[in-house]
Amino acid sequence: MAFANQNRSIADVLRDVLSQLTTLLRKEAQLARVELSENINRAGLGLGLIVGGAVLLIPALVILLEAAVRALEQNGMRPAEATAIVGGCAVGFVLAAIGISRLRVKSLIPNKTIQQLQRDAATAKQQMRNDYDRQRAA
Repeated sequence: MAFANQNRSIADVLRDVLSQLTTLLRKEAQLARVELSENINRAGLGLGLIVGGAVLLIPALVILLEAAVRALEQNGMRPAEATAIVGGCAVGFVLAAIGISRLRVKSLIPNKTIQQLQRDAATAKQQMRNDYDRQRAA
């Protein structure tokens, strides 16, 4: 920031600080909205792909489960026991997959915005130090 008048009043400095802070907060909020929008779009695409994959894989899964039940029955297991074992494995797999997917919600956090806010805070702190040093030197 260029200083045309080094002997500015405190009111002018405060006015500039408030103006710059307001502009900074607006831009940071805009950045957060854009980043969240991108993340939501990415999540929506991922959800669409998951649904498409499920539509294609569910019939194949049913056939595989029926084959597993039949294989257990042919090895001497009663139908109810074979169905319970295969069904239990299937439910366990589904629960594990849901748990893993819930852990990935971290990818929706606006990391770029957080990093930018940290850089802005460091820059503002440095600028305040520089302004203070100039005032003391004058």
